Amino acid sequence: MTTPDLTEAVDALRAGLVVVIPTDTVYGVAVDPFVPGATKRLFEAKRRPTDVRLPVLVDTVDQAATIADVDARARTLMEHFWPGGLTIVLPVRVDIAIGNGAGGPTVGVRCPDNEVARVLCRTVGPLATTSANLHGEATPPTAGEVRDLFGDAVAVVIDGGRCEGAPSTVVDGCGPTLALRREGCVPWHEVLGVVG
Repeated sequence: MTTPDLTEAVDALRAGLVVVIPTDTVYGVAVDPFVPGATKRLFEAKRRPTDVRLPVLVDTVDQAATIADVDARARTLMEHFWPGGLTIVLPVRVDIAIGNGAGGPTVGVRCPDNEVARVLCRTVGPLATTSANLHGEATPPTAGEVRDLFGDAVAVVIDGGRCEGAPSTVVDGCGPTLALRREGCVPWHEVLGVVG
């Protein structure tokens, strides 16, 4: 697939607006979490409680390390499963202020296996992203359906064809033992097989 012209999306993200992006799992709504007010717009568009923290998409392991404390175990998982469907919850770096919701000082990071999403992360920086649905409801598989769902609450919709993969697997890497938060497209036994 040819990467579309992303200039409009990049400009919208840098302005703190909500953009719909394709990923390797489902369509997502994304903002730049370092622009004041951006995540507030995303929470409002999605009708998501602000105490449910937003995961963050990144382009590389090194980019993940700019926002999270990436230890050796997390780096091993990233190098094995990224780009792909594994989200790793880690402590937020103490020297940054990222807007991704209320709650504890953690962030879920993932590098998607989708070139459009990765180009945006490469160009704009880490993106707070969550599924393009209203909180608790199903995510539409096409860009047109997502546009109809959100209307004027989103500034740009990038059409990446049908996006209807399984959700990412979410693991918590904050404690001494890795913990499964949600099993998705990466089987838990494969995660354990990599880090024991």
